[in-house]
Amino acid sequence: MAAFQHLITPGRIGSLELKNRILMAPMGSNMAECSGHCGDRIQAFYEARAKGGAGMLTMGVGSIAYPAGTAEPYQVGISSDDFIPGLKQLTDRVHKHGSKIAIQLQHAGKTSVRDLAEGRELWVPSMPPAANTDMFAALTQSELGRFISSSKGREKGGVRIRVMDKDDIRQMVSWFADAAERAQKAGFDGVEIHAGHTYIISGFLSPYYNTRDDEYGGPLENRARLLLEVIAAVRERVGQDYPVWMRMDAIELDLPGGISLEDATLTAKMAQDAGIDLISVSAYANLKNGNAFTQAPIPHDRARFLEWAAHIRQHLDIPVTAAGRLDPEVADKAIEDGKCDFVAMGRKLLADPDLPNKLSENRAADVRPCIYCYACVSQIFINERVKCAVNPQTGHESELQLIASDSPKKVLVVGGGPAGLEAARVSALRGHQVTLVERSGRLGGTLFFAALAYPENGPLLDYLIKQVRDLPIDVRLNTNADEVLVKELNPDQVILSVGARRNAPDIPGADQKHVWSGDELRKLMTGEGADIAKRKLSVTQRVMMKSGSLVGVTNSTEAIQSLSKLWMPLGKKVAIIGGGLVGLELAEFLVERGREVQVLEPGPDLGAELSIVRRWRVLHNLESHGVRMEKNTQIHTIGKKALSYTDAEGKGHELDADSVVLAVGAETNNCLSHSLEKHGIEVINIGDGAEVAYIEGALRSGIKAAVSL
Repeated sequence: MAAFQHLITPGRIGSLELKNRILMAPMGSNMAECSGHCGDRIQAFYEARAKGGAGMLTMGVGSIAYPAGTAEPYQVGISSDDFIPGLKQLTDRVHKHGSKIAIQLQHAGKTSVRDLAEGRELWVPSMPPAANTDMFAALTQSELGRFISSSKGREKGGVRIRVMDKDDIRQMVSWFADAAERAQKAGFDGVEIHAGHTYIISGFLSPYYNTRDDEYGGPLENRARLLLEVIAAVRERVGQDYPVWMRMDAIELDLPGGISLEDATLTAKMAQDAGIDLISVSAYANLKNGNAFTQAPIPHDRARFLEWAAHIRQHLDIPVTAAGRLDPEVADKAIEDGKCDFVAMGRKLLADPDLPNKLSENRAADVRPCIYCYACVSQIFINERVKCAVNPQTGHESELQLIASDSPKKVLVVGGGPAGLEAARVSALRGHQVTLVERSGRLGGTLFFAALAYPENGPLLDYLIKQVRDLPIDVRLNTNADEVLVKELNPDQVILSVGARRNAPDIPGADQKHVWSGDELRKLMTGEGADIAKRKLSVTQRVMMKSGSLVGVTNSTEAIQSLSKLWMPLGKKVAIIGGGLVGLELAEFLVERGREVQVLEPGPDLGAELSIVRRWRVLHNLESHGVRMEKNTQIHTIGKKALSYTDAEGKGHELDADSVVLAVGAETNNCLSHSLEKHGIEVINIGDGAEVAYIEGALRSGIKAAVSL
């Protein structure tokens, strides 16, 4: 019996037969051309997901009134027949792999940020209430310059609001119907009407945003009138047998007077009676802060929307799609239990387009995991195309193709961190003879410690190690790469993944026993720091470390996670110098272990290396735990029980600290590279040895090096 038999069984949406229950969720990819047309980039992106075996793909946010009503600079247009040829090329490329594809029809309403930026009117059901948010506070100066905002619109005379009259409503209905007809002509297998996420139909449905006093406002049957008119007009244009469904919010979180689950259920029943074939359940949160975005619509918590989907499913006779970080095991059980009929996956299919095929082949361990770092959606906020931190091919499917090499080479990869593992994996897949050497006794490099600080990194570590172990790669642990070894192996190509070099900052007192570098802490926690333990720990502490059983379980991040809650070599009050990715994730790790933490960042930004949405979440979490974080600080001295520093205003402070962690000073490490090049050996530097860019940069440089061979 297949492990995911319910997920991989065929399903039906109206007249549409699907080979499995896994749907690619509609996402704004920002991968169309600047004109809204579908070029090779977006076509290749969807074709890769079609090859991967999803029952159906849903192209996100097709703009029915392009360029008006758009939320992204590279949004797909479907507002005129000029868009049909590119859309038809895309559907043809999907269909040749046996997959189905639909397009989501959307007008962003009050969230039409491109209208704001370019000075067009915002179409709304009624004058929107004033909105306050602190989302901008965490942005770096560079990001603020690129952030999608209304600044340009204000420069052209202020935000222009258009409260829709009856003619506007008729125009909106016509736009939806026209777009549906074009989708049908372009070969799409169905259309999804976007009625959620604060966009125009959702704006009418929401009693918070819709305060009209005519037949389109007030009670739910009036607020749903636009939706029902759109459904009727679309049905009239495309026929009764063409699959038409809708995406809607089950609830507007943290918005008193917004959409409730009760209202959403009644709306779904009205839509069913109007001829909708399926309800796709999502949610949205009041974005008064950036962290709310990770509650909905892009949830961090697992199965966040499932029970809402199940509630709506109980009241309908048509199928329901659930979304919101559903792991395959949970999704399969949800379908078995009747909580939903289909499952929409977004981020998971960015990370691994082949997930559906791998599940159907009982190869779940070979699925490249999403690490929920929000690198993908964060791109939208700075006008960039969607990417994936763990899958560098996402958005670059035509450029980064893993084609078998015509001339296989002997390749030596030095370093078993994420960059080295990816370079070795891809090189072997292309047919090269690969030797991977790692100086320590474990693969993973700093990714192992990163999995302690942020557990979502753990599955990525497991995936990379499994892929390397399953391929014909000669893995040599506890092996130093030097000129002698290189000459002995005589490779055609050397790829160096030696990690970053971390120099301790020149701070008086930084050499004391209670002051730890990130490297020292990592080595101690992962069992590689016996010499550090002798130098830094007292005899009693070393006994406690051994009795804590860290030795012997250091290949398990979960075990170290648990044991580190019992014992760590840090005092109660910890000062972290450095508020970048490493410092902030370490702060989260320590707070969960009962430490009082303060972060001092020398520069002007906190968490600059974190993606925007992930940064919002981390900062919110630390603030909620009372962690004080200061920017533009200058550390003067580190004493035995305190350190002195100057704040951004030049005022001096003394900070009590039992332990100090130095999370600064990372720089590229090219020492071995220079040594080998002196002997005439050609090398490619990747990972932090080439550019300190963490997991995303490591994997990107690893695959690029391997593809270039």
